[in-house]
Amino acid sequence: MKQQKPTTSLRAGLRKSILTSLVIGLAIVILISLFSDLRAVGNDLLTFDWLLLPLILIGTVINYWLRWLKWDYYLRYLRLDRNIDHATSGLIFTAGLVMSVTPGKMGEVLKSFLLRQRNGAPITRSAPIVLAERLTDGIAMLLLMGMGLTLYPPARPLFVVLVALTIAGIVVAQRQELVFALIRLVARLPFGQRIAPRLETLYTTTAQLLHWRILLVSTLISVVSWGFECLAFFFVLMGVGSEPSWLLLLQATFIFAASTLFGLVSFLPGGLGASEVSSVGLLIALVGMEASAATTATIVIRFCTLWFGVLLGVIALAWLGRRAGTQDDLAALDTSEVV
Repeated sequence: MKQQKPTTSLRAGLRKSILTSLVIGLAIVILISLFSDLRAVGNDLLTFDWLLLPLILIGTVINYWLRWLKWDYYLRYLRLDRNIDHATSGLIFTAGLVMSVTPGKMGEVLKSFLLRQRNGAPITRSAPIVLAERLTDGIAMLLLMGMGLTLYPPARPLFVVLVALTIAGIVVAQRQELVFALIRLVARLPFGQRIAPRLETLYTTTAQLLHWRILLVSTLISVVSWGFECLAFFFVLMGVGSEPSWLLLLQATFIFAASTLFGLVSFLPGGLGASEVSSVGLLIALVGMEASAATTATIVIRFCTLWFGVLLGVIALAWLGRRAGTQDDLAALDTSEVV
């Protein structure tokens, strides 16, 4: 009975997070639809070429598959794969998608908890994988955005700032003397003796994942994986009536990458609001779409990427939950171990 309460609390917390984000997402859809003419958006959804939906979802699924390869690559590189076969690794990765609607997707550290439940891997060792995933995804988005930067010159200053901050962050993170000096300063603070060893483990693992060879391989995987979602967006634009062309593909790549980055740097849950508004605005400005068509395209791509992933995450988490011992181990999770 003592373990039942924490398990119920964990489930309730996950359910509350998803439902809250779902309500926010629905509210955003309604607001941008009202702004764009709700009736016109409804008509565009009815006339959307839904025969393209399988191609759109295939692009999304390939993205998830390649990102799982990156997750699995990190696991095996750090030797955290004890008792973790590829099927279990895939389920853990997919379950993490349920937390895509958390700020910066950092709630995906849930994967670290699920990994510890399976093989006892310390969270301080596996949590940096989530950070490395977000970093390489961000670099990939910058590269994809850069491909179409000539389409929208006003985005150049933001692009330069993001590139500079990314490079600076990586360089600083690789300065081990500096980082360890900061950790020693933390150790002198109240309760620092308890926190410092965990910070040291977190940093040591992060530094391993930021080795240039590992960074290059994982970033390449990210560019290809997110490129498939850009292709999915291209099919979405075709679905609302745009004529297929190389220019449209370039526009789709730039707009999807830019709006995703805007959502990421906004640090809103799942980029809700920032991604949608920037996507609609860029579609109107660059592709010349009517506001209703731009809104329809944005609604479809967000459902087929963000919310489709959350749905898959719920299914995978439920599947893991049916396995023996999962509920007891989830009940015993100690979130303080992350820091």
